[in-house]
Amino acid sequence: MEQIDFALALAKTHELLSNSRSRTIIGIAGKPGAGKSQLSAFLMANLPADLVALVPMDGFHLSNEELEELGRRDRKGAPDTFDVEGYVNLLTEIRSNNNDVIRYPIFHREIEASIADEGLLASDVKLVITEGNYLFHDQDGWEEISPLLDHRWFVGIDDSLRLDRLVARHHQFGKDLAAAHAWATGSDERNAQIVEASKFRADLIVLNQ
Repeated sequence: MEQIDFALALAKTHELLSNSRSRTIIGIAGKPGAGKSQLSAFLMANLPADLVALVPMDGFHLSNEELEELGRRDRKGAPDTFDVEGYVNLLTEIRSNNNDVIRYPIFHREIEASIADEGLLASDVKLVITEGNYLFHDQDGWEEISPLLDHRWFVGIDDSLRLDRLVARHHQFGKDLAAAHAWATGSDERNAQIVEASKFRADLIVLNQ
């Protein structure tokens, strides 16, 4: 499978933007802490803001209240802790509706919750970047996501660096260091194995170095 760096990913994105006649969706997947948001932010900062939109999967986290009721609060971030149907419906609309403004939820780590309809996708957007762990997963409704993507990129990173970044992120957002390490090596690592198993469905690997 082809491996490229961030700079070449940007060049490919510019090419897609120039050559695509219809709206194009790039799906970026990767393990927790791999740098999906980092790559997405890099691309967005270097592309025409009026023609490109970022629509993260994380906006479809189930609320903490719903997770408590389902008994899944301690596994937040696992495949069954998202509104997969809502995400599928959004991507379907993005593909089919070029006439209206499309609203979508955005997740905020500082409050561990999503704000509905905070994101706005204008009708003249030509390129949509969507990123998340399970874009290439093939169970429990996630299998409907991959066919809605025009391009599938997987972010690759050294696992020791990824773990360090995860621990630091959890600590930044309120966990003490012991709890941050336990979550990164426990729940996050189980999710990482699921994501790794879907890697073969990617078109190329974008290396985060």
